[in-house]
Amino acid sequence: MESKVEQSFLKNSGDSPGNTQIPYLLVNNFPKLGLLTACRFLEWVAENPEGVISLPTGKTPEFFIKWTRHLLENWNSPKVKVLLGRYGLEGLKKPDMRGLQFVQIDEFYPIPSRQHNSFFQYVQKYYIQGFGLDYQKAQLINGDEIKLHQGKSFNEVFPEYQIDLSLRHREARNKQEEIEQLSIFLIDQWCSEYEHKIREKGGIGFFLGGIGPDGHIAFNIRGSDAYSTTRLTATNFETQAVAAGDLGGMEVSSNRLVITIGLGSILYNPSTTAIIMAAGEAKAPIVKASLENPVTNIYPATILQNLKNARFYLTQGAASLLEDQVFSFYKNGNWTLEKTEKAVLSLCQEQNKYAKNLEIRDLETGEFTRLIPHLSEDKVETVIKSTIQKLQRGLQQEENEVLLHTGPHHDDISLGLLPHITHQLQQNSNKTHFAILTSGFTAVTNAFVKEILFHIQKLIQENKIQMLQYDDFFSKGFQSKTDKDVYHYLTHVASDNQEEQIRGLCHRMVRALVEIFQVKNKSQLLDSIERMMEILNNSYDGEKNPPTVQQFKGQIREFEEELVWAHFGVKVKNVHHLRLGFYTGDIFTAQPEKKRDVAPIVNLFRKINPTKISLTMDPEGSGPDTHYKVLQAIAEALREWKKEKDLGHLRIIGYRNVWHHFEPSEANVIVPVSLGDLDVMENSFSHCYRSQVNASFPSYAHHGKFSTLAKKIWVNQLKDIQLLLGKDYFYQHESPRVRASHGLIFFKDMDVDEFLIHARKLEESIEGMA
Repeated sequence: MESKVEQSFLKNSGDSPGNTQIPYLLVNNFPKLGLLTACRFLEWVAENPEGVISLPTGKTPEFFIKWTRHLLENWNSPKVKVLLGRYGLEGLKKPDMRGLQFVQIDEFYPIPSRQHNSFFQYVQKYYIQGFGLDYQKAQLINGDEIKLHQGKSFNEVFPEYQIDLSLRHREARNKQEEIEQLSIFLIDQWCSEYEHKIREKGGIGFFLGGIGPDGHIAFNIRGSDAYSTTRLTATNFETQAVAAGDLGGMEVSSNRLVITIGLGSILYNPSTTAIIMAAGEAKAPIVKASLENPVTNIYPATILQNLKNARFYLTQGAASLLEDQVFSFYKNGNWTLEKTEKAVLSLCQEQNKYAKNLEIRDLETGEFTRLIPHLSEDKVETVIKSTIQKLQRGLQQEENEVLLHTGPHHDDISLGLLPHITHQLQQNSNKTHFAILTSGFTAVTNAFVKEILFHIQKLIQENKIQMLQYDDFFSKGFQSKTDKDVYHYLTHVASDNQEEQIRGLCHRMVRALVEIFQVKNKSQLLDSIERMMEILNNSYDGEKNPPTVQQFKGQIREFEEELVWAHFGVKVKNVHHLRLGFYTGDIFTAQPEKKRDVAPIVNLFRKINPTKISLTMDPEGSGPDTHYKVLQAIAEALREWKKEKDLGHLRIIGYRNVWHHFEPSEANVIVPVSLGDLDVMENSFSHCYRSQVNASFPSYAHHGKFSTLAKKIWVNQLKDIQLLLGKDYFYQHESPRVRASHGLIFFKDMDVDEFLIHARKLEESIEGMA
């Protein structure tokens, strides 16, 4: 490797470049991924001060952007000098960014360039202004400036934002289609000229990108031509699901095309330094497919094999399925029970054989089982016994516990632990609390809010919100009887009365309006509704809402969370809404702060004095960014609480949900999930999380509700354990709970110190920016 950054990184880490079709470098977590990439980028810029660069948009480059700015702004500080030395940049003169020629990779179309969620604006804010690039040397995709037929705007040509690309190869059926067809041809011409400009520059010199769940590079989705150029094109579901968060929901992202540079655009310059970043276990399958397959249009990133300077920068989770990483897991370090468990399950899956039916010759010829020290059939029995112990832990009756279940967003706890929690709630000696640490407003669409406001107006006009007549309602009454709203709603879930369910929701949201706008009477209430309607009607999808709308959306989600736990008799006062301040609705949210974000958690710990705390485990920082930021905040809160109290008794329950999940060998507790549990999950999600039922912000892994995806994960986890224990273990078990198992939940039970070690690894990678 010619790069000093990469050489120094490999020397410090003790690794070597990954042995795959494209070399890769491995880091511990998402923030460190950004640091490595920033150093490599600045090294390239120093060598190519007038070079052509293409940098990515979205959330993936968060820490690349933050580290690049931090290094540039503090180049001569002692801390940064040490860091630069560690990455092979010692003595390097601060790069001058003004000579660089920027090429925008892609953009949604049509989308007004002025919108904050357009990539045009993103590039302006984070790269042109953020890095100090010269705007005059930038080649950008501004949809407003692409000429259409007769000089019309895209709003006139495509009034519903729908573009029928079949008009490229069929006759127009009417005058409107003829205008659209001629406009599409003009867009195609613009794309050809954009491509020509790239090639006039000699091609892209430094390309940095993420990789989509389908393997897309830029917006070159699965199946894209290896020699494709800049073009207007459609996307697939996976890509639309990822873009939904940027555009305000699937309703919008599925209704947009994209303009993207092609794979051929990236390859035009044979000397291009092309780096693909990927973080987290969810990316592991597509990373494996992209790095271990020959060039194929099924996996677009494989085309980078044709570039000698192509690299993948990966977190350990993203690399976890690569053959050399799997071998490294087994061959390096001490042999552990976890390795034995993983090896035996892998063999069972490969041979489609139950563990109890494995013979010694199977183990001796198995790729990984043959590595087990002192190999014998007894090793399989050890795995079976260990798995049974995990299941027995999941069956233990918990009594006299003070349980605090936490989640970054509303529905995270439910999607991760609901069947386990329902059994905890059946024990009257347990005291159970729930804490949602952010207000989660970004998951509520403007359309959903407008529908609620319409219903509130209608109910007020019909005098069906009787509490408005109470003398003290606008002074203090709006703060009471919140449990009544919940009970009213769920009573009419039981009677299947949709109209009354909406009325219960509207009652709660009237209370929210009074609180947010400090309403003093009915007239002001109606005025506040009109004001919010006006704001929403003048907003575009995906626009950052003003604080009042954010608060209203957040309280919708809070009511939904209260409804879920009220299924089991949990009072509203036991569902805590912390609304941590780092969660702002910006593309990149701030890091948690001690006073603003940690103190409220510590105060909750003091108030509740829990004996068990559950939290989402995202040690790489690879899921939604809220997850690892909440994990940081909780970890710091535990450190603070530990200063004043002995926490030797406290247990930490690390769970995962639809974004990433535990391998059986990683978890130490397994909880049975019955058909009844699955029904409760599906029904509670559908009835209570009304803002999420239509899956405006779905997972790319499932075209539908998160609850259905969670069920699918739990069912698949049962299949793995059945390979180890046998199906008969379940249907013949003495326990009805085990006999009723049709899914399983995995989680990790830790003491405080073990959890803090996990959390500390993530924090260390961010501290250099402090």
